[in-house]
Amino acid sequence: MQLRCPQSELERALHQVSRAVARRSTLPVLSNVLLAADEANLRITATNLEIALSVSFPAEVTDPGQLSVRADVFTEFIGSLPKQDVILSGTTGSNDLRVTCGTSKARIPGIPAEDFPSLPRIGDQPPTATVPVEGLREAISQVVFAAATDDSRPVLAGVLLEFRGTELTLAAADGFRLSVRSLALQQPAATDLAIIVPARALGELARVLGDGEETVQLLVTPNRSQLLARSGRLEFLSRLIDGTFPEFRQIIPKQWRTRVTVDRESFLAAARRAKIFAQSNNEVVKLHIAPGDSELDPGSLTVSAQAADAGDTEDILPARVDGPEATIAFNGRYLTDVLSVTKATEIALEMTTPNAAGVFRPVGDESFVHVVMPMVIGAA
Repeated sequence: MQLRCPQSELERALHQVSRAVARRSTLPVLSNVLLAADEANLRITATNLEIALSVSFPAEVTDPGQLSVRADVFTEFIGSLPKQDVILSGTTGSNDLRVTCGTSKARIPGIPAEDFPSLPRIGDQPPTATVPVEGLREAISQVVFAAATDDSRPVLAGVLLEFRGTELTLAAADGFRLSVRSLALQQPAATDLAIIVPARALGELARVLGDGEETVQLLVTPNRSQLLARSGRLEFLSRLIDGTFPEFRQIIPKQWRTRVTVDRESFLAAARRAKIFAQSNNEVVKLHIAPGDSELDPGSLTVSAQAADAGDTEDILPARVDGPEATIAFNGRYLTDVLSVTKATEIALEMTTPNAAGVFRPVGDESFVHVVMPMVIGAA
């Protein structure tokens, strides 16, 4: 293998794939990156067997070939080089990679490319669906935080991706809350299906999607064991979770008794203040909804928290209230989580009783809904 490429392109590619490098593994090759040069491109790949990331870019290739080298040493050395062309070369019969840039040279021991895990690629296969990058990134951010953080129930540590016609629906739940976001597709999905992607993997996909790209192609492998994504020069792979996701649509309450609509940013600020005090009282943040006396006084939402050793706080926010007076309490972190991921100016909270789930809906946006189980309101 021998090629020449710009230091900046090489450094950028190594940075992009670095999130898939295994930090602790009994397999040394998983701490490596695979360098694969064809006639006109260099492809760099890393995997920890949970996810894989691959980036390709143009290079002056004089001798195509493949070699696997330690990711940490190679990445750090490339990052220390000046912004000049870098020459990478390997010789037949040796696994060493030689790096030359200006007056700097290095030899990095490698591992044969054959030892690196074989990974599927989208190639020329038609994708399952093509999704807007910004839309997918936002949708992931609005659901991934609601997934379980432990693996006691594996399906809840993942995010459901449901392809139906011209709609992609993402859903995540941890037993205490449920987040659902739908996304319109420009073209119908190749087939209707549902898969469960590990939440951590989907979060990584959102982080690495390129800002300059408009769409991302998603492909579910025929055996439905892996999800592949391609956007520009980046390719991503994740294993899938085998199992059946709960019937989330049945969890979302169909009716409400009291509905309050409030400015989202004001609600979020008040919830953050209440959370400071709630930390000393099992994270309980109390919401009191009060109807107004007239059309000029539509109502209020009081956000409060108290703890014996921390004190107490209260914010009274103007709000539009439909239905009778009501009180409900939520975990303060759950409250700030949902208020942080929506962009709508106003958000509505719907509830029936203090012990039944509350439903959050951004006003004017029917694509997102979030359900949270309440907390028992007791003495501080």
